[in-house]
Amino acid sequence: MHIAWIGKKSPPCGNVTYSREITNALLDRGYQVSFLHFAQDAFDEETGKPLEFQETPVPQECQEVPLPFLYKSQVYTIPTLKSSKVLAESLRNLKPDLVHASLTLSPLDFVLPEICQELQVPLVATFHPPFSHKHRNLSSGTQHFMYQLYAPSLANYDAVIIFSQAQRDLLMRLGVPEAKIVIIPNGVDTDKYSPGPSTFKAELHTERIFVYQGRIAIEKNVESLLKAWKQVQAQIPHSKLVMVGDGPLLNVHMANYGPEQNVLWLGAIYDEHRRIEILRGADVFILPSFVEGLSLSLLEAMSCGVACLATDAGADGEVLAGGAGIVLNPQRTRGELRTLLPVLAEHPEMVKLLGQKGRQRVLERYCLARNLDQLETFYAGLFQNTKVEVYR
Repeated sequence: MHIAWIGKKSPPCGNVTYSREITNALLDRGYQVSFLHFAQDAFDEETGKPLEFQETPVPQECQEVPLPFLYKSQVYTIPTLKSSKVLAESLRNLKPDLVHASLTLSPLDFVLPEICQELQVPLVATFHPPFSHKHRNLSSGTQHFMYQLYAPSLANYDAVIIFSQAQRDLLMRLGVPEAKIVIIPNGVDTDKYSPGPSTFKAELHTERIFVYQGRIAIEKNVESLLKAWKQVQAQIPHSKLVMVGDGPLLNVHMANYGPEQNVLWLGAIYDEHRRIEILRGADVFILPSFVEGLSLSLLEAMSCGVACLATDAGADGEVLAGGAGIVLNPQRTRGELRTLLPVLAEHPEMVKLLGQKGRQRVLERYCLARNLDQLETFYAGLFQNTKVEVYR
């Protein structure tokens, strides 16, 4: 089967990781994959086609097809006026059996159904913007608007892959037919992301490490974590808070929290081996977001055996339910962390148990190999015109 995958390769974000992991695994399983993504490349001014694509026949292995853009961020992409023409012509030449779009939050997402209907190619979307289904705030209100904006277009896709029951319920309320919604959660490579030795704690000359990994932005509610950490700092000596990630509020927070509060800012880390080493050396992982989808950073930490705390935003509360971690209230995160941080610092046996339970939850439900089995079952069912229930 030839799959034309439309996704992102930069800048680093959950969509980029999802697209990389899934397409690489599909190639390993014998699928032919063409990867269409926004990239600066040489384009013919008259036709709008990528020059490399015009000169090179479609190979049997994975081919990358650049799509022109004006602006690209971790959150959304603004394509050029010619990008829809480039996309349509590329798909016409590739002749895929299936188009799978990991939606990049760009205007192209809304024209894809029309393009694929004209080409008579099945179109699948993976839709994973963050959301909060229980707690209302400015960030969740903005994301809810995004879901309202996308719902009418998603109804025109042949199928929509999402990550959780809560996300399904939200889309159904907004008018996306239940028959088109398939739940296949995010997954991680549990062999790669696993407990193991690390020199990270020795590097920092500390006894305990608490880690945050993600965007340094308003929707991530990083300020609540930092304020709580500062307030309990005297109660948790020989501990460091390690902040991994980049974003619009990085410089603001760095100016107010630093070595004097035992806060270490590492910025964005692109080396996967280094990220794994950090997680293996960590005791506790904290994700205080107002809104989430299904955080890959959270799953990676759980898979490495790190005790995890995350807010009940998106599907993260569902992931940690039943003792696999500690679920925080997004509206009371700062107060709850003030209580929990000293408790976790004083009870390493609790931290160890939470890490073991988190690892077991990932093995049971969020293993990448298992979820790829579900994706293959879904692909097969799509061509047989049957509704495939793959979520358990």
